[in-house]
Amino acid sequence: MQTDPIEARAEAVRRFNRFYTRQIGVLHEHLLNSAFSLTEVRILYELAHRSMLTTSDLCRELGLNAGYLSRVVGGFEKKGLVAKTRSATDARVAQLELTGKGRATFAPLNEASRREVIAMLERLSEPEQHQLVDAMSQIHDVLGETAPNYLLRDPQPGDMGWVVHRQGVLYAQEYGWNAEFEALVAEIVASYVREFDQACERCWIAEKDGKVVGSVFVVRHDRETAKLRLLYVEASARGLGIGHRLVDECLRFARLAGYKKMVLWTNSVLTGARRIYEQAGFQLIEEQPHHSFGKDLIGQTWALDL
Repeated sequence: MQTDPIEARAEAVRRFNRFYTRQIGVLHEHLLNSAFSLTEVRILYELAHRSMLTTSDLCRELGLNAGYLSRVVGGFEKKGLVAKTRSATDARVAQLELTGKGRATFAPLNEASRREVIAMLERLSEPEQHQLVDAMSQIHDVLGETAPNYLLRDPQPGDMGWVVHRQGVLYAQEYGWNAEFEALVAEIVASYVREFDQACERCWIAEKDGKVVGSVFVVRHDRETAKLRLLYVEASARGLGIGHRLVDECLRFARLAGYKKMVLWTNSVLTGARRIYEQAGFQLIEEQPHHSFGKDLIGQTWALDL
């Protein structure tokens, strides 16, 4: 008897679900022995890695019941792990943040989870690790609430020259920067290509409708610090979440590569990029006025502990 193709696919999905559930159960065994449930740890994780979250944000992001989340957050408040502050733009909205005690409580849980995943990955070769992470990313993209109409991929021949060209054009059009900036981008890209180390560096190209619409690089700054470089998104592709996704991929890769910190340098006039960095959890640590690219600018260094 011939099986309906969709029935066969459904069985394949169920088989994968059973397998992956077993894998996650093994990884979370230690966390289950802690004082917190897995859901509580997920909430702590979101609060530790993202700023200005509200209970509505957490309900939406984690798929939690509002009443249940309210009870969990209330319990965290009583323990001194979470504090509420009123939004600067809407006094009716309460934003959540971890207290110092909350961060100190979460840190060993986060480290235990990180080490368990690293132990799993260490059983694989480096190409297999990248294959696994990329496959997970594809599943996320397909099953997400809003499947993106773009893709992120590794660079192909010709992409590096295109990145230099487009950044030179875009920053001249939008900010009036001169050819000095294009020269800087060319130097960064050339250095990346010549010195590329696949264990600790990565580039993503964003593609939409067959055209390159953005990119970002992670490079080694020092043994424990990654540097995010050359984030850009074409004006025609902005508003699709590509910039946020590119930064998220950088952070995910940096953690997987074993970095402890990520830094980046930008300029105060790049308000859209700065917003993305801030929402990802980066903090401004230094500002310095300078004259570059034909303009008086304020350079900014941002950093995030991973």
